[in-house]
Amino acid sequence: MAAESSRIPPLAEPGQLLDALATAVIVVDERSRVVYLNAAAEDLLAISVAAARGRRLTELLVGGDRLEALAIRSRVSGEALAQRECEFVPATRSDSRYVVDCNFTPLNLAAHPNCVLIEIADTTRQSRISRETALLTQLGGSRMMARQLAHEIKNPLGGLRGAAQLLERELPNDELREYTRIIIGEADRLRALVDSLLGPARALERVSVNIHELLDHVYKLVRAESPEAIELVRDYDPSLPPLALDRDQVIQAMLNLAQNAVQALGNHGRLVLRTRALTGANIGERRHRVVAAVEFEDNGPGVPAALGETIFYPLVTARAGGTGLGLAVAQDIATRHEGLVEFESRPGRTVFSLLLPIRMNHEQAA
Repeated sequence: MAAESSRIPPLAEPGQLLDALATAVIVVDERSRVVYLNAAAEDLLAISVAAARGRRLTELLVGGDRLEALAIRSRVSGEALAQRECEFVPATRSDSRYVVDCNFTPLNLAAHPNCVLIEIADTTRQSRISRETALLTQLGGSRMMARQLAHEIKNPLGGLRGAAQLLERELPNDELREYTRIIIGEADRLRALVDSLLGPARALERVSVNIHELLDHVYKLVRAESPEAIELVRDYDPSLPPLALDRDQVIQAMLNLAQNAVQALGNHGRLVLRTRALTGANIGERRHRVVAAVEFEDNGPGVPAALGETIFYPLVTARAGGTGLGLAVAQDIATRHEGLVEFESRPGRTVFSLLLPIRMNHEQAA
């Protein structure tokens, strides 16, 4: 037995063990300065342990004062703490935002007494899946509600329009008929609004298309109606293959997203039309080998926080005079293509992404 145990190799160095973890580990001293990062933490922070050592969390993270305060609290109390669903933004990559779970554990090391070990688990993907699943569930409910509401509105509108037409025939002069024409015109406008609530009525007519040709068409339309001080930028990924889409409907969805961004910018700003191929991406709970992401990024004021959970609902808008149908219709078209429209927003950077699964040849044939 002793001979067998003597053949078991010794444990690796603690640093090697921590480097093997998928969870990011940061150790800070009593002054909240970094004394250690494992390999996962180096990847998450986009900085080497040598460059990070001796620097405070506030230097390495945008808004790092919150994590630093929790580390101090853990060290002073001598108790382990946990914080769930924190926003994590590396200072070296301020455009990268993560959702993480953090655990803080007081440590006493020989070289560094009164340290705190911070474990950081990246839950961005799980949070995104949960958010998208909830969004799809909400969309199903709102779509059903909109259809029921539209049905209830269209019936009396038809009666109202018919009565106005009959009345118009009985009126003796054009001056009085002008009022019935207003009634008929407004009834037609409301009917068109209700039809927009219902979304596209016809079935999808999928054809193989180059997504960049559709996006260029949208670019020209938006360019023609945008103020001169708005800069439009195209950033395309040439590796994207043709997609099986309903051409007209996808153009409408992209046009709605682009126009929404331009309206948010007002008279000046920058809108980027970007395409990317995402591998192993999830849309809701369904995983796809490859997804085409068509992004509309603007540097406007951002989506009001109060609208964050309901922005894709019909008739929800923050813009005076807006119908609140553009995003709802775009989302409806996306889901009919088994895709999704999602967004992330903060002042100075808002991105709406139209996600469309890329079907392989055998999948298209099926």
